[in-house]
Amino acid sequence: MLVAAGILAMASCKKDPIKNLQGDEGQIYVTNHSDSVNFSSFKTFSIADSVPVIQNNRYLGKELSTSDAAYIQAVKDQLTARGYTLVSKSQNPDLGVTVSQVYNTSTGVIDYGAYYGGYDPYYWGYGGYGYYYPSYYGTYSITEGAMSIDVFDLKDANESKSIQAVWSGLLRGSGVFSLSAASTGVKALFDQSTYFKAN
Repeated sequence: MLVAAGILAMASCKKDPIKNLQGDEGQIYVTNHSDSVNFSSFKTFSIADSVPVIQNNRYLGKELSTSDAAYIQAVKDQLTARGYTLVSKSQNPDLGVTVSQVYNTSTGVIDYGAYYGGYDPYYWGYGGYGYYYPSYYGTYSITEGAMSIDVFDLKDANESKSIQAVWSGLLRGSGVFSLSAASTGVKALFDQSTYFKAN
């Protein structure tokens, strides 16, 4: 009995992984890269000085909020720490970098009728009667935001006559547009991309 009480006490002290998320614990970091690219072959990079805003695959324009600027600076810091040199767009950089705000809205319908399934006609003295319950429908709309970092191969663009995306990072979840998320989130994206470094 004492052992069971001890186990119960320990279980009650455990952190609920869903309800007690704090700060960047509620954020998700996703990276993707081209397997055929040798990242050490690149030496220089340039980054756009404003942030495109994309909603439901539509380009809405560019902006530069305080958090946008923090993301741009965090990307500069991470790439220079990995051996790349920041140059201007006019200096023919090997890599081009864009930071974007991405919003996607999803909608749906909820049927509330199922909540009436527990109705008991016998309780009201109408045993043997058939019954029905109405369906009530509600709609919902959820907009989720994310910060996206995309890196393009400009070094080989003239030869291939196309600009190839070689790496992308996506940061989504609670607080992604905060200043603190910029440095920690961008670092987390590059930390899980250990191949991304110059010689």
